[in-house]
Amino acid sequence: MKYLNKKLSIDKVNLLKIAKKYGTPTYCYSYSRLKENILNFKKNFKSISPLICFAVKSNTNVHLINEISKFGFGADVVSVGEMMMALKAGISPKKIVFSGVGKTTNEISYAIDKKILLINAESKSEVVEINRVARQKNKIVKIGLRLNPNTDAKTLSQISTGKKENKFGVNEKTFYEIINYCKNSQNINLNCLSVHIGSQILDHKPYEKMLKVVDNILKKTSHEFEYIDLGGGMGISYTNENKKLNYKKYNLAIKKFLKNKQCKIIFEPGRSIIGNSGTLLTKVIYIKDSESKKFIILDAAMNDLMRPALYGAIHTTLPVIKSRKVSKKTYEFVGPICESTDKFVIIKNFQELQEKDYIAICDVGAYGMSLSSNYNLRTKPLEILIKKNKIKIIRKRQKHKDLI
Repeated sequence: MKYLNKKLSIDKVNLLKIAKKYGTPTYCYSYSRLKENILNFKKNFKSISPLICFAVKSNTNVHLINEISKFGFGADVVSVGEMMMALKAGISPKKIVFSGVGKTTNEISYAIDKKILLINAESKSEVVEINRVARQKNKIVKIGLRLNPNTDAKTLSQISTGKKENKFGVNEKTFYEIINYCKNSQNINLNCLSVHIGSQILDHKPYEKMLKVVDNILKKTSHEFEYIDLGGGMGISYTNENKKLNYKKYNLAIKKFLKNKQCKIIFEPGRSIIGNSGTLLTKVIYIKDSESKKFIILDAAMNDLMRPALYGAIHTTLPVIKSRKVSKKTYEFVGPICESTDKFVIIKNFQELQEKDYIAICDVGAYGMSLSSNYNLRTKPLEILIKKNKIKIIRKRQKHKDLI
């Protein structure tokens, strides 16, 4: 995303023209950035030949998932709806991994019928239920078992998943119990050991610690796993202060881990693939003055982008038209929803704004639209894909008549 003649552009397409033609709020995705992220990820981990399953929960747009599938990606899904979307997008069932702590009987049944690669179980009760459904269908089902490695990913508490106090996975003792249970089952094939320690991880060291835990587990059991699913969680830089995850060091740690092992690695990246490809285009409705600051009231709200309200996340925020005049007052960018948490960011020394100006909220490709809602009975935004200087509508703007 660059300024061309003081106008913000994505892949040489002027955002001001998009705003005037399609209205706001609008999610704009850059195909070139998406492709760059995919090729960079594949290049850095080429030496271990992993199966890369895109985390559908990060972005559920069928057109974007289809574009991602063209690079040989599979899908990591956490609900039957996401599984349906992945299949509709053209992803092979043999590249779909079904994760999540609370799969229903109907979801398990659907996954078995679709013959997906793996159902990653997260409790003894779930394994028992998969076994029961598989026996009922007279099928042999490949499953993974998620280990909770009690590893602190040094990320936000709300998106930590690998510590013992988190709800995900099983502890070491239960892990061995389930291995023995599966050995005595004729309907379950325990093919995969799975781990996932959190999201927005920017340091390779927690991954190294996680790999050591997994290695110790494998040394204590004679069970052979076809796959080691290392999850995802690779972070991106949301502000200039964020550092980047060192893929090369993580790759070296995995190569060291794989020495003398005959198993294939599965990755489940989401944010690192789609996150920085998305921009939320929004319009200033009103500017409200207070003693210490000015409220910049936008037509986008927390129902359109939940991350700041949910996690306190900060996104780079830019004016669509650049000027040199700087505001003397601090700006607080907020939405129109009747909640005090409906705010995006507070910025000092932002350029002076007028009502009806346009604003771009950056790096919203992951957990932007997928976390959106109809709170306050607000309609969901339009989504467009910018590919080779052409604009394609990939999800129409929702209408109130469809909601009411």
